[in-house]
Amino acid sequence: MKKTLAWLLTAAVALSLAACGGSADTPEAAQNGGETAEPVELTVFAAASLTETLNQIAEDYKAVAPDVTLTFNFDSSGTLKTQIQEGAVCDLFLSAGQKQMDQLDASADASVNTEGLDFVLAGSRIDLLENKVTLAVPKGNPKGIDSFDSLAEHLEAGDILLAMGNSDVPVGQYTQKILTWYGLDETELANAGCITYGTNVKEVTTQVSEGSVDAGIIYCTDAFSDGLTVVDEATPEMCGQVIYPAAVLNTSEHQEEAQAFLDYLSTDDAMAVFEEVGFSPVA
Repeated sequence: MKKTLAWLLTAAVALSLAACGGSADTPEAAQNGGETAEPVELTVFAAASLTETLNQIAEDYKAVAPDVTLTFNFDSSGTLKTQIQEGAVCDLFLSAGQKQMDQLDASADASVNTEGLDFVLAGSRIDLLENKVTLAVPKGNPKGIDSFDSLAEHLEAGDILLAMGNSDVPVGQYTQKILTWYGLDETELANAGCITYGTNVKEVTTQVSEGSVDAGIIYCTDAFSDGLTVVDEATPEMCGQVIYPAAVLNTSEHQEEAQAFLDYLSTDDAMAVFEEVGFSPVA
């Protein structure tokens, strides 16, 4: 009888300890269905103009999703689109223009998605941000350019050097529309030595900040980040709205986590970071 009683007491203590030690009531376990979350690395491809804001938001996101590591690839939207098309690992794509996203979206118009590419996860695509195209000048503004009208006059006279993005990047495409608005021929201006190019908006911004050009057409956010003087802002009639679409890719192995980060980018906390440099939510 004594042995039986001792065995029962031992069993009761063991069960009690197991219940305490194996509880799934810890905050981390409760949030993950009783299991510890596995670390996830998300690869985010984003337009170069998002560099500063996304790096800051990534720091804030650590408190929201501590098990998620964000790795960014910043470049022109055209270059990023090509890398995705060629098989680069990417979970989330943030473009500075609709065209580059459309070229990867099976639901987009076939006149834009001419290759029938299907990389955008259905239902994930949103218009995240709006930016502004601006005319920036170097310190001291040696040519006295004070507006797009003034820029057009100087270009017609052939007495300035303008920096703009290549034709395969959104900021370059917006600039082309502005030149067309003023009836200016880009090819003639380039041949006359009045235009120099950058492979992305950061390269154009650098040319202006270094004073190697007389003016540059860049986003207001990049002008803000580099402390450049903005003398004019393009109207929608001149170049259209500057909308930044974002989408999870259907090739991602972490679609749920990518969607969660994309959702976070639309929150008030993240939007406050975007708005600080000149972005605005899409109306």
